[in-house]
Amino acid sequence: MADKSIKWRDNVPGKFYVDQECILCSVCSDAAPNNFRMSDDEDHDIVFKQPENDEELAQCYEAMENCPVEAIGDDGDE
Repeated sequence: MADKSIKWRDNVPGKFYVDQECILCSVCSDAAPNNFRMSDDEDHDIVFKQPENDEELAQCYEAMENCPVEAIGDDGDE
């Protein structure tokens, strides 16, 4: 389970985030390319845009469910 206390600072504010357990496997950016991408430091993935519609929301949940290290969190904020 992702830990909000160690989320990367370069995530955009909002519901979804990536924490420091990320191994840059690209599962999230493959599942939800409109919302996840590699960080500028190229050592972890980040949420660069929160979902804006039902399709993007479903893709973000798919990314979260398939993350091999459970580094994607949903803190419930909108």
